[in-house]
Amino acid sequence: MKKIIPYGKQYIDANDVKAVSSALKNDKITTGPLVKKFEYVIKSYTKSKFALSCNSGTSALYLAFQSLELKKNDIVVMPSINFVSSYNIAKIFQAKVYLADVDPFTGQMTPNDVINCCKKFKLKKIKILVTMYNGGYPQNSHLFKNFKKKFGCYIVEDACHALGATYKLNKKNYMIGSCAHSDISTFSFHPLKSITTGEGGALTTNSKKIYDKLVVLRTIGIKRSNNHWEYDINEFGLNFRLSDIQCALGISQFKKLNNFIKKRKKISNIYDTKLRDEKNIFIVNHKKNFNSAFHLYFLKFKNFDINKKNKLFKYMKKKGVILQYHYIPIYKFKIFKDKYIGKNAEKFYKNTITLPIYFTLKKQQQEYIINELKNFFDK
Repeated sequence: MKKIIPYGKQYIDANDVKAVSSALKNDKITTGPLVKKFEYVIKSYTKSKFALSCNSGTSALYLAFQSLELKKNDIVVMPSINFVSSYNIAKIFQAKVYLADVDPFTGQMTPNDVINCCKKFKLKKIKILVTMYNGGYPQNSHLFKNFKKKFGCYIVEDACHALGATYKLNKKNYMIGSCAHSDISTFSFHPLKSITTGEGGALTTNSKKIYDKLVVLRTIGIKRSNNHWEYDINEFGLNFRLSDIQCALGISQFKKLNNFIKKRKKISNIYDTKLRDEKNIFIVNHKKNFNSAFHLYFLKFKNFDINKKNKLFKYMKKKGVILQYHYIPIYKFKIFKDKYIGKNAEKFYKNTITLPIYFTLKKQQQEYIINELKNFFDK
């Protein structure tokens, strides 16, 4: 049987196993010292003032919206190309969600897309503007801050693809998650992300007010006194805690993050070099002041459509290579009825695929993927 090459995969080494095994022997395996240590690592790496761990990237978004007091009929603007978590959560809070168009090459919402969305729907005020770094490339992150004054909004960065990404502005380097140009950044530690805790997530912020609220909301709204047996419920919260066992894995994984990104960048450069001259393929070039986390590798095709795309997926699957969509636009799902205003998201959806990219992808496997892509178009 041919060995399958997935589009993404975690990397766990002996140090990770040792860290988890050691955590299992501790007196506390949840709400213990490793949670605080993991949060310190996140805060230090992202250069933010505060970090809070939670049990998934979706939970991180939920906590972000709740801490900003999103309520019924509040307006949320987000990109039409994204995983559905942010949309689902906004709807749970009964907010009015408006989907902005995206850049046809990166699949990311731009400031102009936000302006066009607001003009189309005559939006004068926004409660939360959700940005998302599709694939890990931090495009336009600093420019969205201009909307805070214009629309009186909070900015939540869905940075689940972008742990380790950086950008340079006025000769100063910024880490995604530093919240230099946002109120909250959210991360995911799903096995396919930059690092993993099995399942897990985190939020970063520079606001103590937001952080203090997040701490309470993450743990069922409980506010404890100095006596452990005395507590009150100050908020309607849920249990979104991450265990010490998972945090032990996260701490160990963080030590490898820069090497993970370095390897992903190398894989991305090989794809660029080997596929650049193919007549059916368009290579997306990133701006030099924006450093991607290389969570995904997008390959764009000229004059493609969904039928051709599905044929390619089926062909590559027969050859043992798993491709993926990132993403089916939110407005296409049956449950979602929101009006869509642009055409670029549709172009991105039709013309773009995700190729395998992960730390243990071998050069021989990558060459096989490239050759099979070329074979498909030759036929």
